[in-house]
Amino acid sequence: MPAVLSLGRGNNGQPKQQSLSSILLPFDGGNPPLVAPAVAKAMAGKPGLPGAGRTTHSAQMKYRPLLAGAVMTAGLFLNIHASSAITKDAIMVERITTESAKANLFFDQVFDEGIDRSPLSQGYLGLKKDHDKWDDFSEARQLEDFVLAVRHLGELQSTIHYDWLDEQTQMSYRLFVAQAEHTIEGWKWRRHGYTFTQMSGLHADAPAFLMNYHPVDDVADARAYVTRLRGMSVLFDQLITLTEDQAARGILPPKFVFPLLIESCREVITGAPFDDKGAKSALLEDFETKVGALKGVEEAAKKQLIAEARTALLEAVKPAYGRLIAMFEAQEKVATADDGVWKLPEGLDYYNYALHSQTTTTLTADEIHALGLREVARIHEGMVKIKEQVGFKGDLAAFLKFMRDDPQFSYPTTDAGKAAYIKRANEIIDAMRGRLPEFFGVQPKSPLVVKKVEPFREKGNAGAFYEQPSADGSRPGSYYINTIDMRGLPIWEMETLAHHEAIPGHHMQIAIAQELEHMPKFRMFGGYNAYAEGWALYAEYFPKEFGYYSDPYQDFGRLSDELLRAVRLVVDTGIHAKHWTRQQVVDYFDANTASSERDTFTETNRYIVWPGQACGYKVGMLKILELRELAKRELGAKFDLRAYHDLVLKNGALPLNLLEENVRAWIAKTK
Repeated sequence: MPAVLSLGRGNNGQPKQQSLSSILLPFDGGNPPLVAPAVAKAMAGKPGLPGAGRTTHSAQMKYRPLLAGAVMTAGLFLNIHASSAITKDAIMVERITTESAKANLFFDQVFDEGIDRSPLSQGYLGLKKDHDKWDDFSEARQLEDFVLAVRHLGELQSTIHYDWLDEQTQMSYRLFVAQAEHTIEGWKWRRHGYTFTQMSGLHADAPAFLMNYHPVDDVADARAYVTRLRGMSVLFDQLITLTEDQAARGILPPKFVFPLLIESCREVITGAPFDDKGAKSALLEDFETKVGALKGVEEAAKKQLIAEARTALLEAVKPAYGRLIAMFEAQEKVATADDGVWKLPEGLDYYNYALHSQTTTTLTADEIHALGLREVARIHEGMVKIKEQVGFKGDLAAFLKFMRDDPQFSYPTTDAGKAAYIKRANEIIDAMRGRLPEFFGVQPKSPLVVKKVEPFREKGNAGAFYEQPSADGSRPGSYYINTIDMRGLPIWEMETLAHHEAIPGHHMQIAIAQELEHMPKFRMFGGYNAYAEGWALYAEYFPKEFGYYSDPYQDFGRLSDELLRAVRLVVDTGIHAKHWTRQQVVDYFDANTASSERDTFTETNRYIVWPGQACGYKVGMLKILELRELAKRELGAKFDLRAYHDLVLKNGALPLNLLEENVRAWIAKTK
């Protein structure tokens, strides 16, 4: 009998099962003994979801009328059975407590095992366990990780009784199963995601990781940094192997990506010790600064460490980037200008998978496209009202052009202009921080800083983004501003952008999740795109109801950012499902938004290499707002906005269907 895996419940309440041989795809067209038997052995004989199909018997007793002469006997009968019911209740409470603790211990053990296998994850969490290593990106490790995920799902289903868990642990159980199912479904598509793009990839993320997530508190940390510099050679060789394998299967980014990748790589290896142009490279400057700040270390020892770093940069880092650049140059020659993932093998099926992953809904590409068109029209109506409010003469298209091009709406692209922007961004954040108790009962403890994007990440990156704090709060959350062209950071967008990336947006949501108590770690540090980006977009919206955006131009900025997210629904599905060209996307942006030329360029590039991700914002925000309005209608005077916000945030990131279940349960309980 083939090994099977239980994948949640079907519509009939019974466990859905799937043969492992249908899950695992062969690596090269065959079915080598290494693959299916390894997982089949791990999973053989595992049952389905505990409790599926069981009948829960009511403890309620049904009594027949008693004869009048048997009252004393009846009292004795009732007392005996009441005592028995109390005993059963106590046993059940103890069973639920024990089984829930057992489940949560299992969840944390699995999480810790995953962190132990990933030095990068350790660094992002602020841990130093393997801080002289990089992750293993070989295909053998990918298979190993997959087998572990399948084995862990089997262990959960065979050792934990779902019906004996408390409500919160049942939610964790369902989330764990859902994530495992997603891993299994994603195995088929593991090569479809581009390894290197202008938005992400270890060509830029590895140096950024060293600079932002590798602290140097002592000599051992400095030596680990140097070891990691040397390790970039093996790291990039693994990634080159994966990328060339993808290319052989017809999976290549569009042609426009490669000049941006090459430029980003050359930026990393520009400056000392790579050349004698005077300036230091970003990595050398970072290392020298960190080593120079060490206390109690002799200058001779510091000089020796810096010399070792210089040698590693020249002997390992520069040749590794040289090999990357050579691969990018070769692939650029054969890449096409087709932008959508429809061009890939089974491309439309892959896009549907990406859409469902990024939105945690079953909305189709056509439904999302139509939703975007409706939202664009609605938001335009609000912009027309602002146009009339400020007395602008001309139609909406002319007003959008005015907001996009007039120099009064941007700081100059100078050091002084960049500093002024960051100063104002901090003032906006501080103002919102002072009013947080009006809107939230729970607030983040981790600090937040505003930073400029490093030069080697500027050209391909978004105008702003957020990076989470360390688990212990020793490293703050970071709100990054891309100051390469200040026209891409209009002044009228500053309020809404700070609300999205910082407070009450990403920093609020992510820091609170990391600080949750009595919650398994995979929920504290997990994420769902539609939830996270939906919350951040909602965080732009609700301050309008409490006096923010009093300046009509700032309110235009709020609408402009919401419009951007509506436009994303249209153009993302346009590119990947409807075969839109780059020019169609640019024309749609120009006709419908106030985005600058650079913003349009980077946004278009982003959607092309990151299919489906941009659709999570509006879908998630609309669901959070819809559930809030449902709670208002159902609860009336009992509705408490602070309680609603806390409910949304205090359970960590959730798929939208489970978020809705939580809200509906809260409504019922409150009523």
